[in-house]
Amino acid sequence: MDGKIFRFTLLCVVVLLLGVTLAACRKKETPAPAAPTRVSATKAYEKHFGPAPTAAKGTCYAFVIYFPSAREVGKVVPFPFFTFDEGSMEKVAVERLLAGMEVSAYRGEIAQPFAPGARLLALEQVDGLKRVDLADGFLAPGADRDGMLHALVMTLTQFPEVHGVRLLQGGKDLDWARGPQKPEGEWVREPGPPRLLSVTAVKDKGAKEIEDVSAYFDRPVDIREFSMTDREGKAFAGETFHSVFDMAAVLKPKDPGLFKERMPIKVRWNVTDKLGRPAEGDSVWPLEVKEH
Repeated sequence: MDGKIFRFTLLCVVVLLLGVTLAACRKKETPAPAAPTRVSATKAYEKHFGPAPTAAKGTCYAFVIYFPSAREVGKVVPFPFFTFDEGSMEKVAVERLLAGMEVSAYRGEIAQPFAPGARLLALEQVDGLKRVDLADGFLAPGADRDGMLHALVMTLTQFPEVHGVRLLQGGKDLDWARGPQKPEGEWVREPGPPRLLSVTAVKDKGAKEIEDVSAYFDRPVDIREFSMTDREGKAFAGETFHSVFDMAAVLKPKDPGLFKERMPIKVRWNVTDKLGRPAEGDSVWPLEVKEH
């Protein structure tokens, strides 16, 4: 795919969910390599989402964060994430869990067991166990403790040399989580079909007009059919591309001035994820506009 390469912040999918620009997993304006290689992915990523997409050699890593399920007590929901900082993956994953994930496409499916302001005090590796020390009062009242614990265990044990998790609060063991916690495959709710997350336009800071409009999916997909029109069904003129990481369809509009914040965009799509799970939809989305 040709097109302008945007600056990439720490987590490709995380920054999307936080309302920041999704960008290529390499530095600004670096030329694409002649023979790109696949992103280095954990086995957990490949199990739930298939082969990782391609990117510049040696720059990106794909892994999974397991969020507590809001539908089944003790269950967790896998979600794909990408980073170019291999050394920070475990810390970023835990902090992302503490912050929770608010995405309309997953409303009612992902729970938030952590209290506002929950803090990670320490994350240490000791004899194959990952010690997760959280500040006092990290759990929200009435939270699903099993789901929270299972989310931590499944997320951290996908990484090399982590065989279990020991959860602490303020440096002390918890009565309900004593001993090393080992992963169990039965805790996981397998992902359903791909979902559209948002329709987002990006522009340079202070610019009047947008650069392109992207329909973001929750995972890498192969696009069979895609169109972006106004509410009446009139197609926007321009070229459409498949994005870096295969996670979006990107329209480079012929007339950028047509696109305004919150305007309705009608999107029709037919996609398949890398494990062959199909999905299609035809719905109207409010346009989000982000600056970079």
